[in-house]
Amino acid sequence: MTISIGDHLPEASFIRMGAEGPETVSLEDKVKGRKVAIFAVPAAFSTTCQTAHMPSFIRNKDRFAEKGVEEIICIAVNDPFVMTEWAKATGANEAGITMLADPDGAYTRAIGMTFDAPVVGLYGRSKRYAMLVEDGKVTVFQPELTRGCETSSGEALLAEM
Repeated sequence: MTISIGDHLPEASFIRMGAEGPETVSLEDKVKGRKVAIFAVPAAFSTTCQTAHMPSFIRNKDRFAEKGVEEIICIAVNDPFVMTEWAKATGANEAGITMLADPDGAYTRAIGMTFDAPVVGLYGRSKRYAMLVEDGKVTVFQPELTRGCETSSGEALLAEM
């Protein structure tokens, strides 16, 4: 079943690169008592993710903060090494975007957002989406309906807040 507005996010753990190497991050710790924007991409370094989706959140970081968003989180079914390098390449680090790896896709499966694109070698990846989460509850959910990022961009999420 796909997650929807009004649902609470499931318990999940992600991996990110910390000062001492890979570290586990609890989703509950990130969202409990907080207002957080989360967006997911199918693949770090892929065309739309690199040139449109990530940049839409970077350029709107201050607008999200003005609306009370405490953190912007990017999730991908990639390993934390790829996520770290992608953050450097896009400027996500400097913008303060939190990069979380869902390496085995467990979280993505739990919220019903997996897909395969064998023609480009993607299996068990995340569909593209954006959501606003308040104290663990989804208050805005925008799954992408196109091959681009019209409904899941930073601008589109801001427009629904």
